[in-house]
Amino acid sequence: MKKAKRFGGGFDIAGTVKKAVLLHQAKHFDEAEKIYRQVLKAQPNNFDCLHLLGVIHYQRGNHAAAVSQIDAALRVQPNVSDAFNNRGNALRGLNRLDEALASFDRAIALDPGFAESFFNRGVALQELNRLDEALVSYDRAIVLNALYAKALNNRGNVLKEMKRLDEALGSFDRAIALQPGYADAYYNRETAFYNRGMVRLLAGRYKDGWPDYEWRWKARGFSGRPPKIDASPWLGQNLAGRRIIVHCEQGMGDVIQFARYLPLLVRRGATVTFFSPANLVRLLRPLSAEIEIIGTMNGSEAFDFQCALMSLPHRFGTELASIPAPVPYLAAEDDLIARWKARIGEHGFKIGITWQGNPEGKIDRGRSIPLAEYIPLSRLPGVRLISLQKTHGLEQIPTLPPGTGVEVLGDDFDAGPDAFVDTAAVMANLDLIVTSDTSIAHLAGALSLPTWVAIKHVPDWRWLLEREDSPWYPTMRLFRQQTDGDWKSVFAKIGQEVCALMGKAEWRTHPGTVPNPASAL
Repeated sequence: MKKAKRFGGGFDIAGTVKKAVLLHQAKHFDEAEKIYRQVLKAQPNNFDCLHLLGVIHYQRGNHAAAVSQIDAALRVQPNVSDAFNNRGNALRGLNRLDEALASFDRAIALDPGFAESFFNRGVALQELNRLDEALVSYDRAIVLNALYAKALNNRGNVLKEMKRLDEALGSFDRAIALQPGYADAYYNRETAFYNRGMVRLLAGRYKDGWPDYEWRWKARGFSGRPPKIDASPWLGQNLAGRRIIVHCEQGMGDVIQFARYLPLLVRRGATVTFFSPANLVRLLRPLSAEIEIIGTMNGSEAFDFQCALMSLPHRFGTELASIPAPVPYLAAEDDLIARWKARIGEHGFKIGITWQGNPEGKIDRGRSIPLAEYIPLSRLPGVRLISLQKTHGLEQIPTLPPGTGVEVLGDDFDAGPDAFVDTAAVMANLDLIVTSDTSIAHLAGALSLPTWVAIKHVPDWRWLLEREDSPWYPTMRLFRQQTDGDWKSVFAKIGQEVCALMGKAEWRTHPGTVPNPASAL
């Protein structure tokens, strides 16, 4: 019988590696790493330890180190499909997607039955927006593993992006049937692709969509977490004479959009407290004098019920025909309106613009607009473009051609601790807001101002499909991409409509003249 290899003190290498693997599988990464490194001191070319150290780096989010470590393993054994698959995942984490694809392809060439590599290849293709190829890759993964719920879920997301909503819903249904507790098949914010709940909402099937949306709390990658509040969840019970606290979640645009539901709780007889982001407390005060809006909690107050803000549509049974849309439900402050009016002046046709969301989130993919797309608008006679942009995207302004004329509002614009109070006041002095899908769109809609939103081919669920209006905001118009990524046709139409609007309003650049839409563009 062949003796097991031993090192440093007589330890069995194979047994020691097995122990490390068990620790690794239990996510005791530090202990597993220590043993892997101990083995490598005695056996520097131990493939398993080199490879699995790379996997630990990947699991910790250190993708560059993972690639380097797995490459070292592949120099020892160059034909291991698992290693190429893991290397591809690490490369994808570095956004080196073409290299990741090559690595997944190598893993598949070594093992054509490797369902996980087909799945991962589909993810990379999806992130490259090569949707037809991604669909083929997911389909192959499902052929190889008919129980692959994750592949069915991602397949549904691809079909959604292709506007094949019925097929997408069928794919999500299959994933849920295979794994009824699979939260990601209901809602997965991590990749910014929609799942069944999002597709139902996008299709306007709110009755079915809101219950699915409640699975967000259990979904992998969902960043929101409810605060610890000692109160029963509000599921629609009688609120007369009861106290309820509603807590915010997700982004500022979400807070602005769904704050409309808070007065409905007051109408049901509740004493309402809203736990808001601290920087939105001042903006939200006009909602109702009967609503307490707080930015911090001391834990001393007692409540009968609690509810997440974006669960309120479900609790109220909101459908397309019953969206509460009395606007305005927010208002700018009079003294700030006057202050910004004096600074901006009254000349010209004043259009407030925003173009960039937070680029760090995958949800922003395809939503933001290059500022250069606004150049034709800036060249319309008498039009003034006034930037409402904060933080992200400002670096694009100096890159515009000379004479483009995007006006900025100075360093003191919304420079204090209260978000959007200056923005709301500036908006009140404008003729029109033209924006990408950002929180600015929600603020302008809540203020009941003329608002045009340029949205991508398959938009966020709240903008629905096809229609040019929004049931959430009566003063809003939607300008949709007809093909993915095509902003030029969107802004050509916006330019024509601006000219028409100026003409209908009998607005004049100079006495006796009306801009000609054809020549202006």
